[in-house]
Amino acid sequence: MIKVNGMEIEYTSGMTVQDLVTSLSYSTSRIAIERLGEIVPKKNYKDTLINDGDKIEIVCFMGGG
Repeated sequence: MIKVNGMEIEYTSGMTVQDLVTSLSYSTSRIAIERLGEIVPKKNYKDTLINDGDKIEIVCFMGGG
């Protein structure tokens, strides 16, 4: 079990941050991801494994005026 934006969700062993983003239908172009209090660079999404108990925050950026 992991927490994403404060909500507990199931995850699959071997899942990466990129897999999580895809499974939650986010576009990587306007998000930032924090895992265990540290920002995950976009270039590392596909190589960063998610572990049981991880706390992940996904922040979406929106344009406005």
